[in-house]
Amino acid sequence: MNSPILQLLVLAGIAVFLILRLRSVLGTREGFEKPPAPMAGAEKTSRRDFEVIEGGPDRDITDHVADGSPAADALARMKRVDGSFSVSEFLQGARGAYEMILMGFERGDMAEIKPFLSDEVYETFAEVVEARTAQGLTIEAEFAGVRELSLADATFDDENTLAEITVRYVGELSSVVRNRAGDIIEGSATQVKRQNDTWTFARDMGNDDPNWQLVATGE
Repeated sequence: MNSPILQLLVLAGIAVFLILRLRSVLGTREGFEKPPAPMAGAEKTSRRDFEVIEGGPDRDITDHVADGSPAADALARMKRVDGSFSVSEFLQGARGAYEMILMGFERGDMAEIKPFLSDEVYETFAEVVEARTAQGLTIEAEFAGVRELSLADATFDDENTLAEITVRYVGELSSVVRNRAGDIIEGSATQVKRQNDTWTFARDMGNDDPNWQLVATGE
């Protein structure tokens, strides 16, 4: 077997390994979609919009999860511990965090996103970035937007005031994988793929630090 064919087979094997590894870390990508039209600028949500009418449901909660569900109860307990917490404002932040963390991972900018990751998630992401760097592979990615976002679950531990909120995303991005020679071995710079992710964020609600950390990822 001549050398060029052998090199091609080796690169193909590396690409398959990395694709499987990326799926386990950041969910699945499916289909090709046109980039979405830019959304009109939405006014910042006023906290007055979510004032609870005495005896009635808290719309800041029931707009996102079913009234009376375990998730609704957990969110209500979070708000009792931290009166400044708003579910809608959290989801706005989660939308921005998705792009920042996803693009930081794709481009290998781990130092930039480290403060927003738990130690376990950071180590998992860093392992993948180091593996592709060792193989001489680079990723060029462009974020097209979040197509869908929903609150999937919420839990709250009253004893240690630890809150966890799980968010489902459908994101859209384009990306290519290049080898050391600069040749594209995976993806397309002109086609936008849809990606499904389920991320869980956590925060100690009894702490003055308002920042949430990504503690788990999945499809």
